[in-house]
Amino acid sequence: MQKKNRLKDDVFYRQIFKLVLPIVIQNLLSAAVSSADVVMLNYVGQSSISAVSLASQYANVLFMVFYGLGTGATMLCAQYYGKGDMKAIQVVEGIALRFSLGFAMLFAGAAFFFPEGMMRLFTNDGELIAIGASYLRFMSVSYLCWGIIEVYLAVLRSIGRVTVSTAMNVLAFSLNIILNAVFIFGLFGAPKLGAMGVAIATSASRLIELAACFAVSAASRDIKLDFRYLFARNRLLFSDFVRLSLPALGNDISWSVAFSMYSVIMGHMGTDAVAANSFVVVVRNFGTILCFGMASAGGILLGNVIGEGKLEEARADAGKLMKLTVLTGAVGGLIVLAATPFVLKYATLTENAMHYLKYMLLINTYYVMGAAVNTTLIAGVFRAGGDSRFGFICDTIDMWCYAVPLGFLAAFALKLPVLWVYFLLCTDEFVKWPWVIRHYRSGKWLNNITRDDLFIEN
Repeated sequence: MQKKNRLKDDVFYRQIFKLVLPIVIQNLLSAAVSSADVVMLNYVGQSSISAVSLASQYANVLFMVFYGLGTGATMLCAQYYGKGDMKAIQVVEGIALRFSLGFAMLFAGAAFFFPEGMMRLFTNDGELIAIGASYLRFMSVSYLCWGIIEVYLAVLRSIGRVTVSTAMNVLAFSLNIILNAVFIFGLFGAPKLGAMGVAIATSASRLIELAACFAVSAASRDIKLDFRYLFARNRLLFSDFVRLSLPALGNDISWSVAFSMYSVIMGHMGTDAVAANSFVVVVRNFGTILCFGMASAGGILLGNVIGEGKLEEARADAGKLMKLTVLTGAVGGLIVLAATPFVLKYATLTENAMHYLKYMLLINTYYVMGAAVNTTLIAGVFRAGGDSRFGFICDTIDMWCYAVPLGFLAAFALKLPVLWVYFLLCTDEFVKWPWVIRHYRSGKWLNNITRDDLFIEN
């Protein structure tokens, strides 16, 4: 029996690392693009860094929308893949695209027609508003492409084709970094556009990535990027998608908008705080790459196992995933700590901003662990079992009833120093640990959400 369990453990670890590696590469490249933006804009000026950092909050919110929809699709697709129902997966993809394209058009329209108003929500600095508005207007194209790309790649990952999705991201991110340099600094005869060049580079790379998605779809034998499925009707699948995706979507939107409120708070505490936070976000992204990759891979693998009807095996695998998460969270904290002296050496900020930067980075050495555990459980384990409602309730209460009010109270009522405000904001992940861990231990998240005979009456 012990030997059999050891063999099962070996199979799980092989499968998880087979999925994790491409996802980590993908997340690493995504973080590299963000860091390249900051590093290159570092030579343009602090105002450009601050403006792009604030304007990027809209992309962060939109990413969470697409991530929520992609997660909803993944919950269903991973389990139906375990069940062997490819037609159901294709219909779920079409349903997810309806929602993602709707949100993409909403954000793109706002960014193109009302960019100044969008920037005023974050800052009252005229220079930052002007720079950020030009950035947002050119980003509108990337939003439209992104809505299609994220859903298709989420579906590919849910059926284990993470290498294909990673290859497309490698293409897009590599082009993004190259084009950033071209348009920010005016290389090879291109105009020198500064912050606007970042948006143009992002939109161009997204267009090319979308073209690559269509090329992959044309070569695929089963899962295609087929817009005819936008109009496919299946009452049961639509009902399941809405029931599972809307809480996941609400969770991610609620969390991301609340997290953007952190930037609103920091944005009204001065450009030094904003500039320091811009660097911190980049370093933290690198620190959480392995943790979040583990959450994504674990969710896919658990979903496949649950779809096969092996609920007890899924429960055991979730325990192994949690052990890996604690380990990767510790590694993430060490990465932030190791990066701190290099960031402080090469960042060209004011003396006050550098002071903020040093201590914000130290705070994030432990914050990474809190984010790793909660992300793995809420966005990985719970959603793999079809439980997206708990995370929505937990995150909404934690962010909107605790973290955001505490931040505004500390900054504007008590007028605490910047670093104290930042420290208080970074307690949000640890406050919800008791409830999240208790829900995990209860096993209420473990459900097979697939259906039989979906297409007989639909």
